[in-house]
Amino acid sequence: MRPIRAGIIGVGVLGAEHARLRSRSTAFELVGVHDIDEPRARTVAESAGTRLAHGASELMERAEAMVVAVPTASHAEVATACLEADCHVLVEKPLARTIAEADALVSRARMAGRVLGVGHVERFNGILMACEPYLESPKFIESHRLAPFQPRGTDVTVILDLMIHDIDLVLGLAQAPLADVRAVGASVMTGSIDIANARLAFEDGAVANITASRVSVKPLRQLRLFQDSGYFSLDLAAGVGEHLRRLDHPPSAVGRVEDLVERIEMTADAGEPLARELDAFALAIRREPSRLVTGDQARDALEVAARITQEIERPGCR
Repeated sequence: MRPIRAGIIGVGVLGAEHARLRSRSTAFELVGVHDIDEPRARTVAESAGTRLAHGASELMERAEAMVVAVPTASHAEVATACLEADCHVLVEKPLARTIAEADALVSRARMAGRVLGVGHVERFNGILMACEPYLESPKFIESHRLAPFQPRGTDVTVILDLMIHDIDLVLGLAQAPLADVRAVGASVMTGSIDIANARLAFEDGAVANITASRVSVKPLRQLRLFQDSGYFSLDLAAGVGEHLRRLDHPPSAVGRVEDLVERIEMTADAGEPLARELDAFALAIRREPSRLVTGDQARDALEVAARITQEIERPGCR
């Protein structure tokens, strides 16, 4: 099967990683990269062994599939142009700035019959994938995603910059529709929300407590899941964790928690989450089963992010 001709628009930190992995992929042939910062694009192109495209339209003409890794404010414009050029598209998260933009992209992709995937790469975290055989129906989810301050990403709130990852994970784990959203947040280093906490309640009684910060001293990406049969504690950054699974027939004399559970060490399989995501993009293009996050799923995450933002920005909440 021949490789899919692919291009990348936007080769900042994340776009450069896409280029590195695409240049090694057997599923794709990287036919070029483009960025408004031409010296940067030339460096990335040379490193990936591909061509520098001096215009986005030039690249779209050569490619069948495009990665859009430009700033969020330009996602809708660039992704729309790619779809109009008859390309399949993988847009970095978040899908767009607004629900209206997201809806328009989803509709455009559906009319064009093209794949619209979104880079919620945490779905491809190896430690989460290792948990799947044991996952049932989590009743309580707690996530912490904390990062030191850096200027990159501050064109949007911490909700769209960091929390969106965990919103998407929670929606993927939830077994019922969302019933209620409560949130608090604060601006610390920028003019927008830099730290936020949201409580999502679902119609089946499940609850998720999500915290995200981009003004923390130390980075942290931690997820805890509680279900009737046990508990997961996962370090998403290190790719390790544990599952304490309740024993069906515990000893009659119980003195410690350890007597009630079986401890299962969890370890991520080798491989990069972004590489898995790109493989999933290729599968989706070929109409094969794929775990790629769809435009519809990303649109749902964006809607929840908007509700969280509205809740924080209500008078008296900040």
